[in-house]
Amino acid sequence: MGKVVAGFSMSLDGFIADPEDGVPHIFDWYGAGDVRFDWPGNDMVSHVTPAGAAYLRELVDQTGALVVGRRIFDLTDGWAGRHPIGVPVFVVSHRGPEGWDERHDPSRTTFVHDGLAAAVERARAVAGDKWIGVGGANIAQQCLDLGLLDEIRIELAPVVLGSGIPFFANLTTTPLVLDGPRVIEDRRVTHLAYTVRKEAVPEA
Repeated sequence: MGKVVAGFSMSLDGFIADPEDGVPHIFDWYGAGDVRFDWPGNDMVSHVTPAGAAYLRELVDQTGALVVGRRIFDLTDGWAGRHPIGVPVFVVSHRGPEGWDERHDPSRTTFVHDGLAAAVERARAVAGDKWIGVGGANIAQQCLDLGLLDEIRIELAPVVLGSGIPFFANLTTTPLVLDGPRVIEDRRVTHLAYTVRKEAVPEA
């Protein structure tokens, strides 16, 4: 059974976006190197360092499905039905945008109306032994509170935003104890991977 992983590029002061949902300098590392990285799900291309390319390759190769919230889905216009990682996306929402299935391949995006836990289970059935990626701060926080999250990955960017959308907020289960991190130094980012101690989180 694959692990459930939440990963975000984040500022030094803990924000994954500014108050207007912008991401100034948080993703600078996507263009900080000379190694071309072609995302399999669409025509997006990044130019990263060898370390960054290896990190992204692991992410793409190991991820089998994604679970996201409606907010990030709407902000990205659902990635036009083609998420960069190229795997099925499960959206925790009662319904999709009007006419979504007529405009896009419905097999790539599923709207799950009966909650986050159900969305994770449906993603797990598709992903098999591969990872289930979690997108959206609120969804990641809910996964932590429900004891569903196995790993937290942070791409720590050398920028201080001062305010914005925090990665960790509104958690009902604290303190949250993590093991690690595994650290990969890179240009314009430090990659950190933490394992969530499940004994510190009550069962759902």
